[in-house]
Amino acid sequence: AVNRVDGIERIRLGSLEPKIVTEEFASALSQMPKVCPHFHLSLQSGCDATLKRMNRRYTAEEYETGCQLLRKYFKHPAITTDVIVGFPGESDEEFETTYENLADLELSFFHVFPYSKRNGTKASTLKGEINGKIAKARVARLLELSNACRERDMKRFNPVQVLIERKQDGYYTGYTNQYHPCKILSDIPLSGRITIEWQRIEDGTYYGKKDVVCD
Repeated sequence: AVNRVDGIERIRLGSLEPKIVTEEFASALSQMPKVCPHFHLSLQSGCDATLKRMNRRYTAEEYETGCQLLRKYFKHPAITTDVIVGFPGESDEEFETTYENLADLELSFFHVFPYSKRNGTKASTLKGEINGKIAKARVARLLELSNACRERDMKRFNPVQVLIERKQDGYYTGYTNQYHPCKILSDIPLSGRITIEWQRIEDGTYYGKKDVVCD
């Protein structure tokens, strides 16, 4: 229904459970031109043992199947996720499994968070609390991997379509269809407009040309 509304140019889905991505789901979305080819699928961990302790009702293999379906129906979709490291009981071997699976999935990028204990939750009663320094080191490794994934992913798109949101620090800023950030220098007011830009990547951001042509 939203896809049929005049004046709406982009539809971006928020966080999705991996199991919602079925053949029917991916096929239907691919028929809607306004749906952005960017899907944020919650993962939390790439290790089945950790996922089980988290009470997640999917496996790393099922997550990969969802990614494959999206790539079947969308050309170069951006797939992003959230990852929690240092969950109680996460061994070195479990973390390495998560790291290797994330590398194999070739996601566009991912957000990484250290586990934070919250009183009253089931997780707060679990044994095997992870040392803070170890968790911090694991976060750093995954962030490094995520940055490499983002740089690789951004190089696939040239030019890029950007929806400009606001002006900040002298640049008009916005996001591509694949949810990569972009900064554009322009004397023309651009907020709320869509522009096509040739990419120049620097520090994980697209930089557009000064002379901008908008739709």
